[in-house]
Amino acid sequence: MHRFFADERGIVKNIAYLNAEDAGHALRVLRLENGDEVELVCAPARYLAEIDSTEGGEVRLRVTEKLRDTEAQTRVTLYQGLPKADKMELIVQKSTELGAAAIAPVAMIRSVVRLEGKDAAKKTERWQKIAREAVKQCARVSAPEVRLPRKLSAMREELNALDVLIVPWEDARDGSVADCLAPFAQKEDVSVGILIGPEGGIAPEEAEWLTREANAKLVTLGPRILRTETAAIASQTIVMALRGEME
Repeated sequence: MHRFFADERGIVKNIAYLNAEDAGHALRVLRLENGDEVELVCAPARYLAEIDSTEGGEVRLRVTEKLRDTEAQTRVTLYQGLPKADKMELIVQKSTELGAAAIAPVAMIRSVVRLEGKDAAKKTERWQKIAREAVKQCARVSAPEVRLPRKLSAMREELNALDVLIVPWEDARDGSVADCLAPFAQKEDVSVGILIGPEGGIAPEEAEWLTREANAKLVTLGPRILRTETAAIASQTIVMALRGEME
């Protein structure tokens, strides 16, 4: 079923309108007509709706049913060491599918890519668009916030505000994601940070800073060294599975 976003008017007396971009796609590309059923996303929920009118290129919908909530209760923020090439696009897309609440690119010692100023803003805008498109595909209601790239040292206060900060590190010899989440087993609303290093991994001095200044929990993801994009996806999957968000 085709999935669209409501415009800023929201739903009033079971009537809603598609935003301009989605209306154009529905009419000119998909050639939908009156009576066609679609899925409507209007945060914080999603609905079944029927096209009621397409006059003047404006798509009006009649809402018929509220659908199951798909947003995760566990609020995961992925702190991703800036990777090379287009890997960040894949990471943003898959993190959105897995239910991340926010994605924060991080400039780290071993990051080859350096983004600042207009270049950083342009990239962030593109990543946010990718997140929004992924929302349509995976039946979420809200796209995760994709933040501007920042240096790790500028995140101390933010990282300390999390319930737990999990840092998979190839040099970690013990510690697991399950151990990190165990103290919150009976808590529904938990904020979890996951910090992934770029290609080349997390430098020892960064790992030391994270444990000292941000109370980070260094963990292992097993005996094999994972690529940065694989580690980002795997660690989020583990957290969501352990928290019962994939049932």
